Amino acid sequence: MPSQSPLPIALIGASGYTGAELARLLANHPHAEIVVATASGERAGQPLSDIFPSLRGVCDVRCEELNLDAIAERCRFAFIALGHGKAMEIAPQLLQRGLKVCDLGADFRLRDAAQYEQWYKLKHTCADVLSQAVYGLPEWNREKIKSAHLVANPGCYPTSAILALAPFVEARLIEETNIVVDSASGVSGAGRSSFGIDYHFPEMHDNFRAYGVAGHRHTPEIEQALGDAGNGNWSARITFTPHLLPIARGILST
Repeated sequence: MPSQSPLPIALIGASGYTGAELARLLANHPHAEIVVATASGERAGQPLSDIFPSLRGVCDVRCEELNLDAIAERCRFAFIALGHGKAMEIAPQLLQRGLKVCDLGADFRLRDAAQYEQWYKLKHTCADVLSQAVYGLPEWNREKIKSAHLVANPGCYPTSAILALAPFVEARLIEETNIVVDSASGVSGAGRSSFGIDYHFPEMHDNFRAYGVAGHRHTPEIEQALGDAGNGNWSARITFTPHLLPIARGILST
């Protein structure tokens, strides 16, 4: 059988923690090739392996400024690894140019634009595209993901909660009105550009604290997915409390 040509991929937002991890995964994938990696400011023009030395010899592609036409000419698939509010500006334009898109941010996770605006405090500028998005949890939506043109990558906390709870919801083995999700995450979950005092080493070391109590943005995402697991006949209401751990990465949800 002829060998399969690698899929040419654009990694938009390559200089963040999510971009670096994705670059590592794609560089080791036999059917993927990162052709374009974008970064802004002083990082544009630098090899990705200079920004993240752990990628040296693994992914040495040189970062460039975002140019959608250039991406469309050279790539067939794009990952968007930017903060919320950014992908809804970029994804529709890439879809119009014939690319498939996976957004690693939050812009397409919630099907209800009003709910997105309530929790993220931003106007959703392409609500008409939301119906195209497939929730990208492969353990659950594998077949839909295969044919999707737009994939909404799940959030970190929701992944840990949904994978644990969805089988119980589907089998009707859990009460829908009394679910408590208690989660703890490493500090890299806040992203590489979070420079607040809460993330300084003296504040984090030997410390453990809750945040976003009774109002974290991942709450509606978990509730939406559990409602889907219940085939629409299940109205999920959860109490979700995230905590910050003094470690670099990882999540534990109970």
